[in-house]
Amino acid sequence: VQLVESGGGLVQAGEALRLSCAASGRSFVDYAAGWFRQAPGKEREFVAAVNWNGVNTYYADSLKGRFTVSKGNVKMRVYLQINSLKPEDTAVYYCAAGSGSLYYYRENYDYWGQGTEVTVSS
Repeated sequence: VQLVESGGGLVQAGEALRLSCAASGRSFVDYAAGWFRQAPGKEREFVAAVNWNGVNTYYADSLKGRFTVSKGNVKMRVYLQINSLKPEDTAVYYCAAGSGSLYYYRENYDYWGQGTEVTVSS
């Protein structure tokens, strides 16, 4: 599975972004999809995940309410909607796919994209 993220950019605090992750080689149908982010000088952290059929979603406790993860009707895409962006959301956002159910953990995911950069100015 090859994953390519898009939708990042430079935005002002309070604005919204929708990140997209496109799968090729194999769709997301059989995989859970997760979003992680890595801010400069920090560890990569879990943001959100959706299970293989798109029914169940999971979020980092500190990010609940502003982030929404979903699978597209076409099963080759996963989205991350981010509302009310804050400067502390500045990071590279990564999409990942995995067949396990330990959604919050990096080890659950076998495939990773290259990331899309989000910069939020105050």
